[in-house]
Amino acid sequence: MLACSVLFLSVIPGIGAQQNSERVIVGAEAHRTVDPAVVGMLGDPQLAARAALALGRSKKPEARTYLRGLLSSPRTTVRAMAAYALGVLEDPDALTLERQAALSDSDSSVRYAAIDAVGRICTATPDLATREVADDVIAVLRNDTDPTVRGHAAVALEVFRGLSETDATVIAVALVDAFDRDRDRSVRWHVMWTIFRGYATRVDRGPLARALIDSDELVRIEAVRAWARRADTDAAVLVTPLLNDRSWRVQLQARETLHALAKEPATDHLKELPANLHLPPSDRANSEVALPRPVPAPSAGAPATDDLLDPLPLQLRTAAEMNGPMRGNHPRVRIRTTKGDIILRLYPEWAPNTVANFLKLINRGYFDGNRWFRIVPDFVVQTGDPNDNGEGDAGYTIPAEENPVEQRTGIISMGLNYKDGHAIRDSAGTQFYITISPQLHLDRDFTVFGEVESGMNTIARLIESDRMVRVERLPDR
Repeated sequence: MLACSVLFLSVIPGIGAQQNSERVIVGAEAHRTVDPAVVGMLGDPQLAARAALALGRSKKPEARTYLRGLLSSPRTTVRAMAAYALGVLEDPDALTLERQAALSDSDSSVRYAAIDAVGRICTATPDLATREVADDVIAVLRNDTDPTVRGHAAVALEVFRGLSETDATVIAVALVDAFDRDRDRSVRWHVMWTIFRGYATRVDRGPLARALIDSDELVRIEAVRAWARRADTDAAVLVTPLLNDRSWRVQLQARETLHALAKEPATDHLKELPANLHLPPSDRANSEVALPRPVPAPSAGAPATDDLLDPLPLQLRTAAEMNGPMRGNHPRVRIRTTKGDIILRLYPEWAPNTVANFLKLINRGYFDGNRWFRIVPDFVVQTGDPNDNGEGDAGYTIPAEENPVEQRTGIISMGLNYKDGHAIRDSAGTQFYITISPQLHLDRDFTVFGEVESGMNTIARLIESDRMVRVERLPDR
């Protein structure tokens, strides 16, 4: 992507008090300020959670003090968003409070947010990533009653991969124990993802070999990835049978692992599908009537306040709601491609500015005809560039909206520019990607703003000569 000047939502008078307050919050967040008006909203039961999230996204250290006290709020949603926001702020002085919340808060949404914060804080300040903190995370992985929290704790353990060999081996043993003991499918693939990312060479080969024949497709994917990081002389022999796995995603990942084991380059651009790929049945064409595009078409440029949707209120009751949409209707989008339809459900409660920008571009017809310019096997499909080469955009950028939704399969997120190998915050514009399989290492930097409702079978068929024929909004649901 090309970097351009950043344009943000502005706040206008003349709308209802609640609506105006939310606009003030989003405006302050977009400008990365610790607005006294937003700080004042921390005492408002209806606005405190959203205000806390905005202060976290400001990335200003002075916002930390305002949020720490909210970890003892009687309101679950406020505690959860304060815990998450302090993680985004990477507040080292909040680590002890976050550890306590992760272990003992009565609400799973707070525990999820706190374990997320532990990972963020320890990533930002590696000296804090100690064995003692890791032991707390392991305790959450072993004992929490909510599988969404247990899975997120497994992911947080990746941060501790740089500990001494002795300590890292202890963590690896705990991960294998969780994999063998936990019966929840989601927890098991989260555990195997973490083994792949940080502990592939520290676990015994037996569990990794068994994982190659696991009944769960995602477990097999992560196990295949893990074998690419080992030096076992028979690794290729073990992985080769998965070239004929019943899952097309496992097949593609097996090909990539064999490339890695042979010291061959990875496939950066998928231009044709392998002949023996076990593709799922084609998705049926979506027959819903699209909503008409505005006439005249929306003006070019970043979204204005009038473009912002009224998001569902942040009312968190479970960890699952930290890792997905709030209850209620959501905007939906149909992408008609040269291989079939993809239906997206968007999350304005987590990313109001990003969703407003996406819908405005759709209403302009901006995406119609764009090529899927980047398809990486078992990673992402990416588009949103009228130049079709990954270097184009609409001439502006929008602010990042970090949120706690994991980058699991079928998540839609904004692409970012890079500098020196690191993603540049607030550099998103028009390019977006959809994950083919879980890519949880992207959680901390990239803005999730929706998820595939249907159409993964269409995504399975895409190659880089395919295009988005027309992108249009469907009725909310």
